[in-house]
Amino acid sequence: MKIIFMGTPHFAVPALEALLNAGHDIPLVFTQPDKPRGRGQQVRFSPVKEYACQHNIEVYQPSSLRRGDDAAVSLTLIRDVNPDVIIVAAYGQILPREVLDAPRLGCVNIHASLLPRWRGASPINFCIMSGDKTGGITIMQMEDGIDTGDMFLCEECAIGEDMTASELHDTLSEIGARLIVEFCTKPEYYIERKTKQNEAQATHAPLITKDMKQIDWYKSASDNHNFIKGLAGEAYMFYGEKRLKVYRSEVDDVSRGELDFVCGDGNVLRLTEIQPEGKRRMSADEFLRGIQKQKG
Repeated sequence: MKIIFMGTPHFAVPALEALLNAGHDIPLVFTQPDKPRGRGQQVRFSPVKEYACQHNIEVYQPSSLRRGDDAAVSLTLIRDVNPDVIIVAAYGQILPREVLDAPRLGCVNIHASLLPRWRGASPINFCIMSGDKTGGITIMQMEDGIDTGDMFLCEECAIGEDMTASELHDTLSEIGARLIVEFCTKPEYYIERKTKQNEAQATHAPLITKDMKQIDWYKSASDNHNFIKGLAGEAYMFYGEKRLKVYRSEVDDVSRGELDFVCGDGNVLRLTEIQPEGKRRMSADEFLRGIQKQKG
């Protein structure tokens, strides 16, 4: 099939690679504009752009698909390619109706949850933060609503007790790559058998903003443990005047050390892996030894 691929982060790369390896024609990739990243704020390509350039695929990076000159150029490019389908994986922009209707088979999304649970921008994070025991991938038809379209394929995966959002991300990325190749092998078969989502079961996973990342000690220890796993190194707290990113934790019913904190349910959250502001990631024991050394 002739495919236009739209994606931006690492999550999308295995799908693009799998589609190429399966022999599909991908003449054009859309990805988000280059942005400054990291401490030095150097402008870097998105992972999808890096992969596309390595494989000599044309890349277009519109600031918007919905307004302005970029939107008009985007639609012209899509119509000129005349794809059978547009495959979308964590692209990061809302597609207008003109784009949704342009391909023969429409636009198909690789969504990182078992819809209708966790529609929205952060399904992997909310799946872990909410303590779900299973996650998964849904291959779905895109429409005007956010992740509301009919479903073609779903696959479930177990979430381990200590699995973080990063680890679930990598698992789902590989599942998504495999399922989208399966869909593209016989799309008409899956389109004929598509199923509607149950609106009564829908939950939402909005974009996670900076003010949502601080640990709330009034919540239960297990809720905070899931919160830390779900943010995969973005959860933080203050230890005195030091801001600490928290990567790993565990729950106990007895406090045993200086980085054990009693939560709202009376149970203890023990921090086991952290990153002090301006320093590298380290174990809690290493952090505490450093404090003792400073005290003298």
